[in-house]
Amino acid sequence: MEKRSSLLHNKEYLCWVKELKQRYLTARLKASVEVNRALLELYWSIGKGIAEKQYANTYGSRFYATLSHDLKEELPNVKGLSERNLKNMYYFYETYNQFVRNRQQVAADLSGGNRQQPADDFKVIPYGTSIASSIFHDICSIPWDHQCRIISKCKGNPEKALFFVRKVLENNWGRDMLLNFLDTNLYERQGKAITNFKSSLPTLQSDLAQQITKDPYNFDFLALREEYDEKELEEALVNNVTKFLVELGTGFAFMGRQYRLLVGDTECFIDLLFYNTKIHAYCCVELKTGSFRPGHLGQLGFYVSAVNHILKSDIDNPTIGILICKDKDNIEAQYSLETYNVPLGISEYKLTNLIPSEFKGTLPTIEEIESTLEKLSSEEN
Repeated sequence: MEKRSSLLHNKEYLCWVKELKQRYLTARLKASVEVNRALLELYWSIGKGIAEKQYANTYGSRFYATLSHDLKEELPNVKGLSERNLKNMYYFYETYNQFVRNRQQVAADLSGGNRQQPADDFKVIPYGTSIASSIFHDICSIPWDHQCRIISKCKGNPEKALFFVRKVLENNWGRDMLLNFLDTNLYERQGKAITNFKSSLPTLQSDLAQQITKDPYNFDFLALREEYDEKELEEALVNNVTKFLVELGTGFAFMGRQYRLLVGDTECFIDLLFYNTKIHAYCCVELKTGSFRPGHLGQLGFYVSAVNHILKSDIDNPTIGILICKDKDNIEAQYSLETYNVPLGISEYKLTNLIPSEFKGTLPTIEEIESTLEKLSSEEN
């Protein structure tokens, strides 16, 4: 015990223990990832076999129940062989097969012949050689439960399913976060803002900038009075900035509200300023609670130029501006953008949690609720 006590004061020893802990956790995580990938590769091969043998079409709906029973007889201690899970394996293969199948021709081209590789011969082409190899790597890199939920929500739309697979990997979404976004039409909204990015930014950056936009933005996490104004909307978004950042998407860092810039002798205030680490650029956001008007872009364009001159460094890409309004005429918005040479985008927002104005003032604040609870607690004691 005395020797152990002395080791507890040895900094080198304590650092080594922490290093061993980190190495263990890293190894365990790596092992779990590899186990998950191997499991999904197995499920893929089972789904492929079911699709190719066409037993379900020949023997009807009882095929899955029979297969489940027979596999459990052969493998009594193995989980995951239920009728439902076997169907999911088939749907798993059917959903992504068109993406992975493309790698067969790539393999033949690289080998210098016309021989097609079997779809489950995944090791023939080193990872990264073809797009199809990368896709298969991605779809086998997320938990099976995630995959089942994606398949269920994206039936008949493989591109949408693959989109959510990559979002899970990109953002490390847990199950609840994935389910939340599966129910918010994220795929349909992603990258859909009307912008002039293609004409105002280099190709690579314009594509990335377009991807970080949405239309419409979903502000259903807010509760506002029916006759809210822009200040209230702005305050509500800042008060719920964590949820707002999640809705904005990957890479957004909040820089400030009513961000002050001094341009010459004139002060200007940007509604919301962000920095996006994905496109390495500042992003000015202006909020309008009414319909889009062409004049709104003049103010936003000025803010973008001001940020480029005052805040942007040599390592930053050009600043972009996003106008978020209640609604817009898409043709009017597109025509309006053509007159600007700074990168601007226009999106709508959706907000359904509105409280009648006459009730808004009667609702207790968070502070009042906490004060009441503290009072009740003290009375009980």
